[in-house]
Amino acid sequence: MNKVVKISYLFSKNEWNEYPEFVQGLVREYCARTICDVGGGANPVLSWHFVSENQLDCTLLDISGEELEKAPKGYRKLIQDIEAEENDLKEQFDMVITKMMAEHLKNGELFHKNIFTMLRPGGVAVHYFPTLYALPFLVNKLIPEWLSSLLLDVFRPRDRYQLGKFPAYYSWCYGPTPAMLGILTGIGYEILEYRGYFGNTYYCRIPIIRNLHTAYSRYLSLHPSPYLTSFAQIVLRKPKINSKNIS
Repeated sequence: MNKVVKISYLFSKNEWNEYPEFVQGLVREYCARTICDVGGGANPVLSWHFVSENQLDCTLLDISGEELEKAPKGYRKLIQDIEAEENDLKEQFDMVITKMMAEHLKNGELFHKNIFTMLRPGGVAVHYFPTLYALPFLVNKLIPEWLSSLLLDVFRPRDRYQLGKFPAYYSWCYGPTPAMLGILTGIGYEILEYRGYFGNTYYCRIPIIRNLHTAYSRYLSLHPSPYLTSFAQIVLRKPKINSKNIS
């Protein structure tokens, strides 16, 4: 197994809003020029200001043309299924990024394999996603879609147009469990960093539960288990010399 450089556990605070800046730092660190935002659709991770200012070639890849239409002008836009068995984007990108989209895929392993194929040797993949077995996401996985949509409106109202609600399956959406590390290194990735976050904001409207959950999450951040994270953030790299043949 390839060496995992850094596994860390943190109390979830503002990583949702800080994620674009985190990715921007990686773009600079790895001198990425060609970038693909998979599932970016209506809400690209990298702002058009950052893309244009740094003269990046940024492609938004999404299965939904309707979602891509909501994105600002300027980006390249590509309608494609990241779970397709045939992937014609072989070694086209220096970096592939996702934010809160991995949970919507039925075949997480194929998703990671396809991104591996899309990366040039030495390219980097960056993902931020919710994880099982956090209670809100376990419930979301188990109950009907109409009911999960209703509960989301109650606990976390949103702009339905810009922030759509899509079915979630949570295939291979876990913290840094041995199985998760194994599947990623088995594909051929080097795992540069794996962050597990504890806590979420879905209880903010119920003060008693919110306070109990906050205390519990802070405890977990000090006594972590990879099976109890709420979110994960990972940085993966395709080796410059790849000896693993991905068919």
